[in-house]
Amino acid sequence: MAEEFTIRPLESRDEFLQCVALQHETWGEDFEERVPPSILQVTQKVGGVAAGAFDAEGQMVGFVFGISGVREGRLVHWSDMLAVRDGVQSRGLGRRLKEYQRTVLLEHGIDVAYWTYDPLEAGNANFNINRLAAYPVEYVPNMYGHVPGKLHAGLTTDRFIVEWELRHPRVEAALAGTPPAESAAAAGTPIVNTELVEGIAVPRVLELPEAAMVRVEIPEDIQRTKRESMESARSWREITQRACLHYMERGHQVLGFQRDVEARRCFYVLKQP
Repeated sequence: MAEEFTIRPLESRDEFLQCVALQHETWGEDFEERVPPSILQVTQKVGGVAAGAFDAEGQMVGFVFGISGVREGRLVHWSDMLAVRDGVQSRGLGRRLKEYQRTVLLEHGIDVAYWTYDPLEAGNANFNINRLAAYPVEYVPNMYGHVPGKLHAGLTTDRFIVEWELRHPRVEAALAGTPPAESAAAAGTPIVNTELVEGIAVPRVLELPEAAMVRVEIPEDIQRTKRESMESARSWREITQRACLHYMERGHQVLGFQRDVEARRCFYVLKQP
């Protein structure tokens, strides 16, 4: 259980170095966007968050890092990194790290946080939308350009920018285990970017209907898709980007994420406000 671990700010040089090592472990030895020890240290002096999850022996098994600043005259936080070591994932530790981050930010008078994630990563979509009630508000094609690393290889770095309204009642509900209602209420709405070929969902350029609510499908596991067929992965990227941009530019909002475990299919729910 996640309660086995202690979450607290990074304090010593050794802990800062453990965090750098975990960044490499998570994103690859050639990952160039690592946050160095000095920034992990000074960020905490200006309202940022650099906290780790530690086991009973004091070894870091996860961390969360972000910086705070001003956006359009409002205090905000940009959550830059979250990682949990292989072997302790799926134990609620990522959620505990985000809850800790939320508590610190509220104490600092900050009530909104932003971050990015790859729209094709179903696990991240489920975590952000259903576990945290943090919603994508913008789709940015190739946001970071070419970024070396095992998770980024082969595809453009398209990203959703996520907004987390820390005081919103839906956040409290999600953290208590109640996912957004839209995630369950969209069954039967049109799927606009795939078609079934011998029972398998395949990305296709389809006519995008003018509908109040639609679903945009993504692969169950984009990393596996990349290993099996980079051409297929690039098709998913291109066609998902087209659908998301089309609807979000017309005012649709991402208000849910469906994960059909039995059918092994995943969908964003986009709806006009």
